[in-house]
Amino acid sequence: MDDARILLVLGTSAGGVGRHVRTLASGLVRRGHRVAVAGPRETQERFGFTETGAAFLAVPIADRPRPGGDLRAMAALRGAGADVVHAHGLRAGALAALALTGRRTPLAVTLHNALTAGGAVGAVYGVLERIVARRAGVVLPVSPDLGARMTDLGARRVVPAVVPAPPLPAAGRTPGETRAALDVPAGRPLLLTVARLAQQKGLETLLDAAAAVPDALFAVAGEGPLRGPLAARIAAEGLPVRLLGDRADMPDLFAAADAVVVPSRWEGQPLSLQEALRAGRPVIASAVGGIPGMLGEAGLLVPYGDVAALAGAVRRVLGEPGLAARLGKAAARRGAELPGEDDAVVAALAVYRSILGAAAGPGD
Repeated sequence: MDDARILLVLGTSAGGVGRHVRTLASGLVRRGHRVAVAGPRETQERFGFTETGAAFLAVPIADRPRPGGDLRAMAALRGAGADVVHAHGLRAGALAALALTGRRTPLAVTLHNALTAGGAVGAVYGVLERIVARRAGVVLPVSPDLGARMTDLGARRVVPAVVPAPPLPAAGRTPGETRAALDVPAGRPLLLTVARLAQQKGLETLLDAAAAVPDALFAVAGEGPLRGPLAARIAAEGLPVRLLGDRADMPDLFAAADAVVVPSRWEGQPLSLQEALRAGRPVIASAVGGIPGMLGEAGLLVPYGDVAALAGAVRRVLGEPGLAARLGKAAARRGAELPGEDDAVVAALAVYRSILGAAAGPGD
């Protein structure tokens, strides 16, 4: 294992997956391993993998099927010359599995997301799932439901993934300064959601709940394809919701928020939830994917899409004496217990050693 060549593969990423791959690349290089990252050129531009000491291979892995690009991607992965391949995401994992057909190169695949759409997209997703389940040496799901699904599809080995958020820096401003910068009136509760403005994040439910709690201000940090429709609805209905866009001052926002709301359809190990816990913020979240196991007793769970339950949980946290303080203390304790970046690297190395040993076989 000491001189093994490790290839990390990812597709299009704007956030968590790319940051996780960079974390692994950095930690593996620091331990003296030869690491290369393969992915779309824009991921190198966004995440700077080569700054960690890893090599970078531009591979056109898109977020949708692209026959020509997919064939080029598989050819590039076949020629990468790795001793072990660790792919991140279902499409990257399936393309890596197909590229390695007929070879003994061991493959690990971390599944970071679940399907939240049906139709033709769902059918394609199901095909990719089966490819990964049957061909990967180990599948690393970010939530128990993903693990159960891959087991049902015949995955030979399923090991829970370790995907920690980077350390949360200290806030640069006081909560009062941050609230003033956001023009939040004194005494008005501030609820923070950190999410890409996309279908998976359940933001339509958040807007419905905000309409039912008009005395609070709901702030959403993030960008994405739904900004236009969300902004139009907020304006048309006069909702107490503010779209903040991508922010560089997340520690300040967490410190200023009375609570963090996670209304998602599905999440695995969301970095924003980990950051909220480390910041000691009360959390109100959908009981989906990996959230319940991550949250523990540090917040209130509600069924996804249940507007009344979500609004009721917000009112409880804001109005029930002592509840926010208790949840905040529980969040800080839970945040301190979460795995760190070094834990993720150690876990990955353990997986690589196991699948390299399995690929070598007892007689090699």
